[in-house]
Formats: sequence, C-alpha cells, structure tokens
Amino acid sequence: MSKPYRIQVFGKPGCRKCSVLNQRLDKLLAAPEWQDFEKEYCDLETEEGLVAFCEAEVLNPQRVPAMRCLRRNDSGAFAPAASSTDGAEKVFGKSHLFGVAGLQTDYSGTGRGILSPKMIQAVLEEARD
Repeated sequence: MSKPYRIQVFGKPGCRKCSVLNQRLDKLLAAPEWQDFEKEYCDLETEEGLVAFCEAEVLNPQRVPAMRCLRRNDSGAFAPAASSTDGAEKVFGKSHLFGVAGLQTDYSGTGRGILSPKMIQAVLEEARD
C-alpha cells in the first residue's frame, strides 16, 4: 500500500522556481520523519498535468509552481488535506491556499516568488493535523 500522504507538485519544464521547489521537497522527503509522504509531479505541459491542475480547483495558473497535500481516506483514495486558516496569513502570506494544505508562488514584492523550506515543512505538518 502506498503512503498515507501525497504531495502534488504543479510545475513546468524549464521553470527555475519549479526545479527549486522539487529539489527542496526531495531533500525534505529523504528525511526519516517525512517517510509517510510521497510526491507526485504534475507537468503542466502535459494533458495529465493539466487535468490534475484543473481537478485541484484551488490553484491560480499565474502562481506556479504550486503544491497541495492529499490524505488517504478510509476508502483508500486520496482527498485534499484541509488547512487551518488560523494565522496562516502571518506564516505563509499570500502563498497559502485557502481551505487546502498547500502553497502557490506569490510573485508580489512581499512574496518574491519564494516557497521556503520552512513554509513547505509547515504545510506538510498542517496536512498531518
């Protein structure tokens, strides 16, 4: 059986920020404390990636790369992990997804297009709650 949590990463080839997000996640997921997560990369230049992006329904196409966390439910299927919006604006700024544990890139001057390792780890912890 696969792991209880899945991270869907939405990106595209040649995108430096997409590559950085994938590298940060790979490094994090190599640690023993995150072995209950698996990663699924959704390439937005493929039909499968676009379908997954549309099915997510919470992502802004102008704010890629993005990621969302899924949790295995009682029937064995993955469903979006709910997020707590309490204090999320302070921690994640505009990068936090509303209602779903996940992040999307904030290209404003405040966000500077960075999804930091600290932000990523906090979202994974949020998915477990």
